[in-house]
Amino acid sequence: MEARAINRFVGTSPRKMRLVIDLIRGRGVEEALSILHFSPKHAAKTAEKVLRSAISNFQNKDEAGRVDTATLFVREAFVDGGPTMKRIRPAPMGRAFRIRKRSNHITVVVAQKETPSVVGKAEGAPAKTDHEKETKQASAKETKAAEAKPKEKKTQKVKTKTKKSESAA
Repeated sequence: MEARAINRFVGTSPRKMRLVIDLIRGRGVEEALSILHFSPKHAAKTAEKVLRSAISNFQNKDEAGRVDTATLFVREAFVDGGPTMKRIRPAPMGRAFRIRKRSNHITVVVAQKETPSVVGKAEGAPAKTDHEKETKQASAKETKAAEAKPKEKKTQKVKTKTKKSESAA
């Protein structure tokens, strides 16, 4: 199960926000919150707010009620560019410089870590999937085929050039 939170039209540039969001992608929720809380970047405050909202959405979505945040992790976190406001700044000699005030949209997806189920497994025996069995069988067939082929000896024919002796004259 997963929950997402989206904050749209945030007033910082997407490039600056991506620096912060890249710090928390794939991490545990508690670790991500501490990283954002103690980050000196201004964008970290907004990112922390979105992460807390995603955690709250997950807890509201879960039927059992409160979920232990130690089992949650940031599955996805990305920043998309929002609309850009164009403004004009006066410049010398009657010219004008364009100012672009960028915005962004932040999306954070929080999911619960999968716990391995122990139903139907023997103790101490590792579970093998069908894919692992197939690859093991295929590698066994390849080794048998390689052993069955006789090794061919490659011989190189060496051509020797004979020089005519000049003393025969």
